[in-house]
Amino acid sequence: MQMVVDSLRKKGKIYKKMQEIAPKDLGVRNKIKIYKATDTSGYFWAIFAISQKSRILMKDVHKFEEIYAKLIIFFDHNFKHKVIFIDAPLCSKAEKAFKEQGWKIQ
Repeated sequence: MQMVVDSLRKKGKIYKKMQEIAPKDLGVRNKIKIYKATDTSGYFWAIFAISQKSRILMKDVHKFEEIYAKLIIFFDHNFKHKVIFIDAPLCSKAEKAFKEQGWKIQ
C-alpha cells in the first residue's frame, strides 16, 4: 500500500481514508490489490495494483472491468476515479481500451 500512496502523493493526490479490500470479499481469485480511497474533496477512488510477469492483454481489461463492477455492487456506490497500477508489460490495444473506459494508468 505504501508504494501506491507514495506514487500518488508525488502526483499531488492526498487521501483522507484508504481501505484495502481483499479480492476474496468480491469473489475474485486473481492476485490483485484493491483499494477504496476518499480524497480531501470527498470523491471516491477505486485503485487497483497489479503485479505479474505476463503481458496484460485485452482479455485482462475485460476481467478488470468485471472486478470493478463487483466493487461497485459491493460498496453500493459509484467511484469518481479509477486508477490502475501495472507492474507488467502492457499491450498497446489493452492500454487504449483502459483509457477509453476511464482508467488512469500509472
